[in-house]
Amino acid sequence: MGLRVKKRSFKRGNNPNRQSEVNILAKDGTNRGGARVGAGAKKKPLADKIAEGNPGGRKLTVMEFSDTADLKGQAMPEPNKMLEAVQKDGKALVASRIYKSTWQWLNERGCAALVSPQLLERYAMSVARWIQCEEAVTEYGFLAKHPTTGNAIQSPYVAMGQNYMNQTNRLWMEVFQIVKENCTGEYSGANPQDDVMERLLSARKGK
Repeated sequence: MGLRVKKRSFKRGNNPNRQSEVNILAKDGTNRGGARVGAGAKKKPLADKIAEGNPGGRKLTVMEFSDTADLKGQAMPEPNKMLEAVQKDGKALVASRIYKSTWQWLNERGCAALVSPQLLERYAMSVARWIQCEEAVTEYGFLAKHPTTGNAIQSPYVAMGQNYMNQTNRLWMEVFQIVKENCTGEYSGANPQDDVMERLLSARKGK
């Protein structure tokens, strides 16, 4: 009590032989700053480099793995049984069909071995859950009743559908980025992500 703390500043000379480390701390004491994940210029697709004749003249990166299994000509990895489980409403989940069609699209472009089955399963499940939310909105409407006041509120399926849609787009960008960076053939045009709405309509018809 009654004591004052005097701030002291120490001035260091410019000594080239001494290296000083500067840590930038936020008000909460945590380190901030630095490179962000995914920041900076994106890697140019391999197909574009080949088509342009590699104008930079740099050697194209070729990843070689030794003592690994030969994945060429292998059959499609079987999807998890959860992707086709029967739901509470009695309908089977369409994630298994989405998984198979997406793998087929990747296999036609020679990139199926580069995308992990776990990533494909997450993408297929996210699309299937988005379809479920859209079906619920169609069946129950955009509004719901508040549990205590009884007033009209937004249906929770609307928010869940938006979350699954955003998650689906993020997962698809991960898959498509792998295709762009490694595919030497045509990778543009129709893709499984463009077919999502058609799958929604097919699911409503019970196909």
